[in-house]
Amino acid sequence: MQLGLLYFYIFEIKITTMIFYRQDLTDAQLLDLYKKILKPRLIEEKMLILIRQGKVSKWFSGIGQEAIAVGVTAVLDESEYVLPMHRNLGVFTSRNIPLHRLFSQWQGKANGFTKGRDRSFHFGTQEYKIIGMISHLGPQLGIADGIALANKLQNNKKITAVFTGEGATSEGDFHEALNIAAVWRLPVMFIIENNGYGLSTPTNEQYLCENLADKGVGYGMESHVIDGNNILEVYTKLSELKASMQKNPHPVLLEFKTFRMRGHEEASGVKYVPQELMDEWAAKDPVTNYRKFLTETGILTAEFDEQLHNEIKQEIEDNLAIANAEPEIVPTLEGELDDVYKPYEHEEINHSSDSKNIRFLDAIRNSLEQSMKRHENLVIMGQDIAEYGGAFKITDGFVEFFGKARVRNTPICESAVVSTGMGLSINGYKAIVEMQFADFVSTGFNPIVNLLAKSHYRWGEKADVVVRMPCGGGTQAGPFHSQTNEAWFTKTPGLKVVYPAFPYDAKGLLNTSINDPNPVLFFEHKQLYRSIYQDVPNDYYTIPLGKAALIKEGKKITIIAFGATVHWALETLEKNPDIEADLIDLRTLQPLDTETIFASVKKTGKVIIYQEDTLFGGIASDISALIMEQCFEYLDGPVKRVASLDSPIPFTKALEDQFLPKDKFEKELINLLAY
Repeated sequence: MQLGLLYFYIFEIKITTMIFYRQDLTDAQLLDLYKKILKPRLIEEKMLILIRQGKVSKWFSGIGQEAIAVGVTAVLDESEYVLPMHRNLGVFTSRNIPLHRLFSQWQGKANGFTKGRDRSFHFGTQEYKIIGMISHLGPQLGIADGIALANKLQNNKKITAVFTGEGATSEGDFHEALNIAAVWRLPVMFIIENNGYGLSTPTNEQYLCENLADKGVGYGMESHVIDGNNILEVYTKLSELKASMQKNPHPVLLEFKTFRMRGHEEASGVKYVPQELMDEWAAKDPVTNYRKFLTETGILTAEFDEQLHNEIKQEIEDNLAIANAEPEIVPTLEGELDDVYKPYEHEEINHSSDSKNIRFLDAIRNSLEQSMKRHENLVIMGQDIAEYGGAFKITDGFVEFFGKARVRNTPICESAVVSTGMGLSINGYKAIVEMQFADFVSTGFNPIVNLLAKSHYRWGEKADVVVRMPCGGGTQAGPFHSQTNEAWFTKTPGLKVVYPAFPYDAKGLLNTSINDPNPVLFFEHKQLYRSIYQDVPNDYYTIPLGKAALIKEGKKITIIAFGATVHWALETLEKNPDIEADLIDLRTLQPLDTETIFASVKKTGKVIIYQEDTLFGGIASDISALIMEQCFEYLDGPVKRVASLDSPIPFTKALEDQFLPKDKFEKELINLLAY
């Protein structure tokens, strides 16, 4: 057969013209694509039987969309990451994942990829360079940015492909991720599978532009519309684009026109879809059309087609037998709790006696500078952190020393930047994300609590990301620049939360946080930046997380504090030298040093917990409950909490002074002592 042969046939339905260009593909390549597109179809047909039998709990069908998953994956090398969605079975089968492991995953068994903790395709596997989705969809696009950034920093010419549906293009994360990729010229293929419906909502109720690919224009991004049911068009166009992206790294937005022939998930059905539309797209079935092309051009014989069907069906049955024989998971408390965090053995690094009296801010800077030298794979990202040096000038001069590749200004898009940090971690880097103010983390909340926090528990993947959080009041910065919002994160399993009060601790704890492969929220009180000085070792050292510091010792009462409240408590004790108190600086809120807390409470019999955050729902409430549960028989009075007013934090100094708990603490401390 001549190279470049055009073969086509036309269905009677108006939009169903299907044209195949083989171009310079060999017969072997054409047949290989057929094998790859046939396999997920036959697995799906088997799954539809099993779900009716109750042997699979839930199924998101990709029937009718196989050409996209298979074509994209066939273009990528096995070392290149692909981030699929829940209709992209062809990605997994094209990477030759053993079917019994997929079947175990869908049955919630231990030999799957999530140990029964998540379902469907909500998982990733480093072995096969596949990073699965979370149900919030959007963060996946930012992860692709981070993976691609790591590739670009290594100059390894690798391409990253990430899938999303037309519905998720309305999410803010979609636009943030595209913008970052465009500004940073990242080699990402953004794959939109436009299958007509977001669950039951048709596209005309989701967006008004004619093509979603048109959105790329707004970001200065190359974009294309591709027939998602034509395996050869998918494969040849993406092969061409990949070569271009390798030569000149840049992102591409690709809209694949296709259709979802089954429901959003199998139980939902398709009653909301007009029958004529179903018939129209059934005539464009990617498997049957490609088979017809191969058959009528003499490339595929009926005998070989039957042989392929039989081989794949037998493979399915054999692997189902393996999965079915696997026992059900027997839960253990240790097994569940041990996987929330990636195991990390603290490396104790001691310092010499050489030190310098520096500010809290300088200690943070010193840690970042030494960590950047120690970890050549560490990247810092944040708004205005490069030439400008950050809102608080902590990274001033870093660009000149470490370069813009590792000290990166970001657009104002906290959510995608956090997800980018996760992508860097997946691809072998460490990431620090600076929130300009801790308050702004609200726009990056989803990927922190649903992506970073849960990744190791779900599929064993670390999230080597530190989020720096300049926080706290006392500077008359008002409701959006003054919150101390640690309680948003201390209740989320999988996150570590650090909140130092002194320069020495800030440096050592930040060093450890950067070394730790788990996600860390690192709170830095802004009022302490330039007001608190301490002798801090010049060289690099670490302090373990989860160890409180006993600042003062006394036998009458225990004061538990962290951040600025440690200094406020010290001021109160200086005014009242007769008060004999244990003053505990928690330093780390998650993990929490309950051993030090309980030992002190058992000694003194009275305890007051001092936090800057508002009272209701703050971490003081949980510490109080723990003390009541574990130390009740040792208490000589009620556990007292002192916190700010349960209101937003105001701007004017008089109002802010009233809001903060400084004026309350002394009175409550004396009252408790007299109880």
